[in-house]
Amino acid sequence: MFKFEVLKKDDNSRARLGKISTAHGEVLTPVFMPVGTQGSVKAMMPEMLKELGVGIVLGNTYHLYLRPGHELIAGLGGLHKFMHWQGPILTDSGGYQVYSLGALRKITDRGVSFQSHIDGSHHFLSPEAAVGIQEALGSDIMMCLDECTPYPVDFGYAERSLNLTARWAERSKRAKKNQWQALFGIIQGSIFLRLRRQAVEEITGIGFDGYALGGLSVGEPAEKMMEIVADCGPRLPGEMPRYLMGVGTPADIVACVDCGMDMFDCVIPTRCARNGLLFTNNGKVVIKNAIYREDGSPLDPACDCYTCRNYSRAYLRHLFMSREILALMLNTIHNVRYYMRLMERIRESIQGGYFRDFKKNFNYEEDRLE
Repeated sequence: MFKFEVLKKDDNSRARLGKISTAHGEVLTPVFMPVGTQGSVKAMMPEMLKELGVGIVLGNTYHLYLRPGHELIAGLGGLHKFMHWQGPILTDSGGYQVYSLGALRKITDRGVSFQSHIDGSHHFLSPEAAVGIQEALGSDIMMCLDECTPYPVDFGYAERSLNLTARWAERSKRAKKNQWQALFGIIQGSIFLRLRRQAVEEITGIGFDGYALGGLSVGEPAEKMMEIVADCGPRLPGEMPRYLMGVGTPADIVACVDCGMDMFDCVIPTRCARNGLLFTNNGKVVIKNAIYREDGSPLDPACDCYTCRNYSRAYLRHLFMSREILALMLNTIHNVRYYMRLMERIRESIQGGYFRDFKKNFNYEEDRLE
């Protein structure tokens, strides 16, 4: 059964140390979830993820529904067995992916009609279907179907979208059957604080196992995102996990932990790794740069990952410039470990009572993506 405990609160901020218990294990929070959209974190084996300190991964309802199909996965023992991952899994409902389809989808009160980005075939996804698919997949944490409000939009559109998401949330809760799986509600409302606060009241009033702030990091100014997180994060029930969807950079994670957020996911560490952008304790490294051609030092002397223990910057640059598959693996190993170590340091600072000092000394600008 799903359970969340707050183990310690920071005295000088809203940061908190917590523990999520699921049928597939426990996870300490604040936590970052690597994105395994199609049942795989790109360039990573499950054993690698475990060694790097990953406790929970994210899968996606939309993609797994289209290929290979939730019924096939269920017939083969569920997503955990299918992808050989024994730890907890959170599945996104597919709302963001449907949002990204643009002209290929039509949203009504019933649900979303859309064309597959794979073969153009026509499909319909309702709140009930989204829950049913996730129950078939067997994820530990499911998300309600929502409309990820685009940016920019006017107040009227954002209000209509919010009301739709709230109606879908009620239907999602009624559709849920499996008691051991958790279901999270999603707070929308675009950049409008009045709507965000309304959403918090309505969605928490329905009653879920956890709550997420959605519809952020979709193009809005960074200061607006932080305004919403700082205002709405503390308004979410303190006895339940708070999930900030699709965020983010190391700097954003540290700042949002300060606002009381517990869970994060983003493609940044894995996507950046495949593009040769690597995070280190001394700032970003663009490994293709010629300055590293004869650099025999490790990527990050302070990192304990397999890549940093065994390979030089010169070798990593050579692999990347040669388009070797190994470059993607070694780069991803490092970036994922950087994020896991970042979360470990955050948890250590909360436990030790020095989170605010950690935040103050964290190198924000160096870690922001351009």
